[in-house]
Amino acid sequence: MLSALTAFLVLQAVEPGFSPLFDGKSLKGWILVGGHGPGYVVENGILVCPAEGGGNLFTEKEYSNFILRLEFRMEPGGNNGVGIRAPLQGDAAYQGMEIQILDDQHPKYKGWLKPEQHHGSIYGVIPARTGFLRPAGEWNEQEIMADGRRIRVTLNGVIIVDVNLDIVREPAVLKRHPGLLRTSGRIGLLGHGTRVEFRNIRIKELP
Repeated sequence: MLSALTAFLVLQAVEPGFSPLFDGKSLKGWILVGGHGPGYVVENGILVCPAEGGGNLFTEKEYSNFILRLEFRMEPGGNNGVGIRAPLQGDAAYQGMEIQILDDQHPKYKGWLKPEQHHGSIYGVIPARTGFLRPAGEWNEQEIMADGRRIRVTLNGVIIVDVNLDIVREPAVLKRHPGLLRTSGRIGLLGHGTRVEFRNIRIKELP
């Protein structure tokens, strides 16, 4: 079995240009905002949002154009999100953008989810293709690319969102989601009262 260090070095070798956002040991480089309970914790090299914890965990650094890669695992009915270009204050889903993380096939969500609330969607704005999320309890691989006005989300090797934000022209949507116009901000993990685990969080900045 590969040691954690060896696995990290192998990962870096096949992903040139990527830098880790999570060191597997601590929350160094992150800021908790609006945390409750234990907030976020590290367990056996995994970054965990416990069901009794949560809040918004933001990177100390701001990013503009980038490719973000991570793996996540949810409990049944899990709900979290990845904030991008988000400010520290305010609701990241509106003042920035939230890429939804959601076990959207769980019975508790049946019948009321809007298309733009399914997993991988730009929350409240752009719906994602569905059917590519692995069952709760299994690890998923996700990539989020933000390059200027283009946002692309890839889940388990399948592109589920690929959009130019300029297609969003409805005044009501733009008023409710001013974060669509932001050009930089923080990466965030946005907890919603369920256990969601993260690992192999890494980023490559784009010109």
